[in-house]
Amino acid sequence: QVQLVESGGGLVQAGGSLRLSCAASGRISTALMAWFRQAPGKDRVSVAAISNNDATFYADSVKGRFTISRDLAKNTWYLQMNSLKAEDTAVYYCAGKIFSGSWTEPLGYDYWGQGTQVTVSS
Repeated sequence: QVQLVESGGGLVQAGGSLRLSCAASGRISTALMAWFRQAPGKDRVSVAAISNNDATFYADSVKGRFTISRDLAKNTWYLQMNSLKAEDTAVYYCAGKIFSGSWTEPLGYDYWGQGTQVTVSS
């Protein structure tokens, strides 16, 4: 049974930084690991993804500010978030996709974490 557990969320001032972590327990084999976010009253949207050959993908809204990475030895994925803005406020979820394909569609992911709240004050 694969479980994804996020950590690292919190309250930060605009312009600040946070690093989110996603630790996977159990045997996990994925083509993609991604971060999504969901603001109150809005749909869950893709933020960033990393493939099993280290290709990275970013939403336009976070390019140049966020960096996705992974440590396979620790079975952990990260999202470094810099220059945070109030509009980055959301619950952030990590997700794993067994088969390759569109990285932006939430329905295509097989594993999900419980989410971690990120609040950016302006």
